[in-house]
Amino acid sequence: MKKYISILILLQFYFFANAKTIVVAKDKAITTIQQALVIAVNGDTILVQPGVYHEKNIIISKTIFLIGFNNPVLDGDNKYEIISVKANGVVISGFKIINSGVSSIEDYAGIKIYNCRDVVIKNNILENTFFGIYAQNAINCSIEKNAITAFSKQEQQSGNGIHCWKADSLRIIANTISGHRDGIYFEFVTHSIVWRNTSINNMRYGLHFMFSNNDAYITNIFTNNGAGVAVMFSHHVKMFNNFFEENWGDAAYGLLLKEIADSYIDNNRFTKNTAGIHMEGASRISMQKNVFENNGWALKIQASCMDIVLTNNNFISNTFDVGTNGSLVLNTFNNNYWDKYDGYDLNKDKIGDIPYRPVSMYSMIIEQNPPAMMLFRSFMTTLLDKTEKILPTLTPENLKDDFPLMKALPL
Repeated sequence: MKKYISILILLQFYFFANAKTIVVAKDKAITTIQQALVIAVNGDTILVQPGVYHEKNIIISKTIFLIGFNNPVLDGDNKYEIISVKANGVVISGFKIINSGVSSIEDYAGIKIYNCRDVVIKNNILENTFFGIYAQNAINCSIEKNAITAFSKQEQQSGNGIHCWKADSLRIIANTISGHRDGIYFEFVTHSIVWRNTSINNMRYGLHFMFSNNDAYITNIFTNNGAGVAVMFSHHVKMFNNFFEENWGDAAYGLLLKEIADSYIDNNRFTKNTAGIHMEGASRISMQKNVFENNGWALKIQASCMDIVLTNNNFISNTFDVGTNGSLVLNTFNNNYWDKYDGYDLNKDKIGDIPYRPVSMYSMIIEQNPPAMMLFRSFMTTLLDKTEKILPTLTPENLKDDFPLMKALPL
């Protein structure tokens, strides 16, 4: 076995030691990338000089390095998929890619990876593409430091900024995505990381997970997207250090969790969303050290959720702290800070001596009758809430924080 591995290493060294650089430029012998691909062999570098290149669907079927110098422009003329990657180990860097075709049948992309592994796409600018970067059946690929922008006004005319389908071990790092249907989309994607991306002003979701397990998204910014972020029908997802901001609308959330299990939501900040988190059918979720600030609802947790554990979170200046649609409570709230808590701490242990009930009667009424929101801040609703705290009748008896913190945590 060692003998075969040694032979493979020697062959790889032979190919790359004999690699050459092919220069593409308007004033050189080779004027198109297509010409360069014909003469290139595995391990070669194609260096493209500045200029505008109108080439019909560049298909890369060899392990080459396609490098742009000073962002040469690849223009799809609103007709074609611009780059199709069909070989392992391809690197694409340094291009401005514009004007892919748009279709209701074909998923045209600025760059599309077909059934490959070890592909690197980095430091590119993509504008006005249907799908930006599309990874299909991709393994161990990196999509890094790309700026991806679309301008369509309708979802039907726009794909996703970074679209990943049936993939494994992807690294989506430090990209900026705006103007697409979904900023980043995962479907049947496993063991992958989404790290340090900025996804803003997308028509639907900043990030959309479907049937994607054992993934993590860390230190991303999701701002002013149509419906926020959605994680659906997935398990073992880690959500750490993200910012969910300014996601407003009737069906908008900072984060929507639907049928998700065995996951972690830690050290995130939910600011100025219609609902910070909306949870349906979620189970076995740990939520720690998150900040919910200036949201309509900080947390909407439906009766279908169970084994949700919230500890050491800050709830500050939210219109409603928690909303629910049932009286059955199978979740745990402990040691959180609630700015609406008006209890006392006689023994000075920094923990309130009486429990805090974050679900107000008025929020229960609004859950069943949304037009009742017109009465918000009226004397009657204030009186009803005060009465409910003394003699609970509508709010869930067991939805309470038995050990509320007296001071906000320094998160």
